[in-house]
Amino acid sequence: MPHPQMFDDDDPVLARVRTIALALPDAAEKVSHGRPAFFTTKVFAYYGGSVKVAGSYVQHEQAVMVLTDPDDRQALVDDPRVFVPAYLGPSGWLGVDLDLEGSDWDEVAELLDASYRRTAGARRVARLDGR
Repeated sequence: MPHPQMFDDDDPVLARVRTIALALPDAAEKVSHGRPAFFTTKVFAYYGGSVKVAGSYVQHEQAVMVLTDPDDRQALVDDPRVFVPAYLGPSGWLGVDLDLEGSDWDEVAELLDASYRRTAGARRVARLDGR
């Protein structure tokens, strides 16, 4: 049974994330588990996420989930906008709540860039660095 779609395709926050993520070399988008996923060979970001609280899932509908560098993880976890997502959190992924006006989009771009670099492979990273 396929997952239901858990996003609004007209969401302006998603549009902003798409613009940043799809500008990375060979990046593409697919729907995975009902959410937009950005990938090359491996997924480097998801839009939206959830956290299990007291046996129920709390949705973070306008968020980006990225694979963080272990050295940056603790500083990010201490930020109140950041959550450890269900399922992917133990593998090093973190979610960051977003909003169109209040988010630091340069920071979002840096997080997407760092996650891309952890998953994209040496040739794609070299292309990114060559820009």
